[in-house]
Amino acid sequence: MQPPPGMSQTDFSFGLMLLERDNKHLIAMARKELQAPGSTPTEEVVHALVTDKRRAQGKKQVALIVGASRGIGRQIAIDLAKEGYAVVVAAKSTSNASSVSPFPPDPNSSASTISTVEREIHDAGGTATAIPVDTRSPLSIATLFAGTLSLYGHIDVIVYNSGAIWWSSVQNTPFKRFQLMQQVNVEGLYAVVQAALPQFEKQGWKGRIIVVSPPIYSRFFRGKTAYAMGKVGMSVLTKGLAMDWQREGKMDMAITSIWPAVTIESAATQNVEGENRKDLRKPTIYSDAILEMLRAEPKEVNGCLELDEDFLRKRGYRDEDFEKYNVLPGVRPRRIMPKELPNLTVAEQDDEGKRVDSTKLRATKL
Repeated sequence: MQPPPGMSQTDFSFGLMLLERDNKHLIAMARKELQAPGSTPTEEVVHALVTDKRRAQGKKQVALIVGASRGIGRQIAIDLAKEGYAVVVAAKSTSNASSVSPFPPDPNSSASTISTVEREIHDAGGTATAIPVDTRSPLSIATLFAGTLSLYGHIDVIVYNSGAIWWSSVQNTPFKRFQLMQQVNVEGLYAVVQAALPQFEKQGWKGRIIVVSPPIYSRFFRGKTAYAMGKVGMSVLTKGLAMDWQREGKMDMAITSIWPAVTIESAATQNVEGENRKDLRKPTIYSDAILEMLRAEPKEVNGCLELDEDFLRKRGYRDEDFEKYNVLPGVRPRRIMPKELPNLTVAEQDDEGKRVDSTKLRATKL
């Protein structure tokens, strides 16, 4: 069998492998559902149920979560699956999920991988596929998209949660660590967005991108400048791409950044103990905020740099609604973000002057 035009043999073979794996999972589900004491379902009956399941699966909206092995990413994947999305969980870490014990593993430990997240979603009756990806490699990202599209045929939502962290001064941030953060954070996001745009174009420019990056304000740079350079760059991509879509009339597209207002329990907070845990929230606040973003009209969220709590308040949440997110009941976690953030717009926002397009300039010189 030959790959279709424009697809490499490697991507084609990978897609076939994913289809075969998915088919085995659907067959196992069908046999389990059809099992009855003293009876064995025929292959025809199993095949018919598998066909029905695949047809239902094809009607679901598809969410690609990049950075979904642990913590916030895992929670986003699980909660989107509960809402009926077919979820592709992508990250570097994989494992033999069938041999993990206890199961499910600690969601903030290294035992939690895209393989275990896929199994958690399957066990809950949802649709999920684990596809490994190295966000430092554009080729790996291209393979991720090829596999996703081979299996589901379309992509409706992309969440970019992949990230590398090093909080220290410029003097104490080695260049290799700085380079890693730029590769995983801003370059990885850029490569994912570029890989997604041709597919969104095929879909008539309908889709959503959610970026895990912060509002832009001065205090964020303090003490972690090297890290902030990449994370703020991700937010600049959110603002700029949103403006392009608005100018081009792509009103069914939206890209939104989201950041926690209060520290969220994760692998990074594993050393927080005792009374200090009062300042932690569960990652469900983050996934709930993302679900609300996806329910909002594109124009309401396109280009916004949101905080999870503040966005939920815009959607009608009240003080008492946040209690369920606290790691320790009955407390009020300390807010780590400013109450007010700068407005980045200017009076000349829509005045582009004489716009330069380097692509066209280059074409005239060839």
